[in-house]
Amino acid sequence: MNKQEIEANKAEFISLLKSTGREGIDDLVDMLDDGKMRFFTAPASVNHHLNSDGGLLQHSLNTCKAGLKLREMVIAMNPDLESRLSRESVIVATLLHDICKADIYVPTLKKRKGDDGLWREVESYDIDYRNFPMGHGEKSAMLALMSGMEIYDDELLAIRWHMAAWDLPMQSYELNRCINTARDEHPLCSLVNLADGIAANLLEWGNE
Repeated sequence: MNKQEIEANKAEFISLLKSTGREGIDDLVDMLDDGKMRFFTAPASVNHHLNSDGGLLQHSLNTCKAGLKLREMVIAMNPDLESRLSRESVIVATLLHDICKADIYVPTLKKRKGDDGLWREVESYDIDYRNFPMGHGEKSAMLALMSGMEIYDDELLAIRWHMAAWDLPMQSYELNRCINTARDEHPLCSLVNLADGIAANLLEWGNE
């Protein structure tokens, strides 16, 4: 992804967040844009979907767009959920669900075999968790809180549990109860989990 595309995505990301009318968005953006975080230029992964500069930002936007479409579909099928799935909450939770990844990717060179069978050095990334080893969903939720942006309980829970059971040590009775209760009490949790899967496995299919 080139710099012009990344800047366009960054502007869209900020515009969507500001459309929620929440306080503290500028502080959040400043945190994400910090030289240590590098959210807007980070990849979404090392070896899988959108593993290139700006990939994490693109994935966040894809998840947001999938989430907004899912919201429309779910409300059309079950109008009782409209008050539980506000547009603003979908935007906040989907755009911020993976900010935990912003500071873990370190640029490096790796060997890769070309179509001609020869090995060459190519630009890639390694993973380094030392900046803030807080986990995945819980790290995203904590960073959102630390930024000072106005955010609500159901949004924090949807961010925390966006990986569902994939981010759950099954031997923990307490965490099993927490995720089940969060999903039962807050439909936003299930919607964000589905939107994330649609983005990574369908919208970004083949982008490796």
